Amino acid sequence: MKAVSIAMMAAIAGFAAPAVAQAPATPAGYVAAAGAGDLYERQSSQLVLQTTADPKVRSFAQMMLTDHAKSTAQVKAAAARAKVPVAPPKLMPDQSKMIADLRAQSGTARDAAYVAQQKTAHQKALALHRGYADAGTSAPLKAAAAGIAPVVQHHIEMLNAM
Repeated sequence: MKAVSIAMMAAIAGFAAPAVAQAPATPAGYVAAAGAGDLYERQSSQLVLQTTADPKVRSFAQMMLTDHAKSTAQVKAAAARAKVPVAPPKLMPDQSKMIADLRAQSGTARDAAYVAQQKTAHQKALALHRGYADAGTSAPLKAAAAGIAPVVQHHIEMLNAM
């Protein structure tokens, strides 16, 4: 019994811990990771907007389209100032899987999956932007990351209230 409860506690602790991503060591790595995150946010939000009937989910998804287009523009502008090349964004494997999982759902199950995915994605994004703002090597990108982090934190607060 004691072994089971210890295993269960470890499993719960693992699931309860926020997803933490370290900031990429290079400016180009940060730009690529931020671009992938914004692309995932826009694609997942467009997908859920096609089917959701929930006004809270709809409002949040529409805000994601607007806010993540802004953060993409901010990172691109900072990268240009830092003379860091910006490749077209592409999803990371875990992000592609999340999009595929959303496509496989419908109705309220898709809405629930979307909200759960958003919580995970935003924790990773917050760690990325805060990490680069604190330890990045490019001043323009550090400033962009520092400006984006509070917006991501606000998104997390909204998700937790849903």
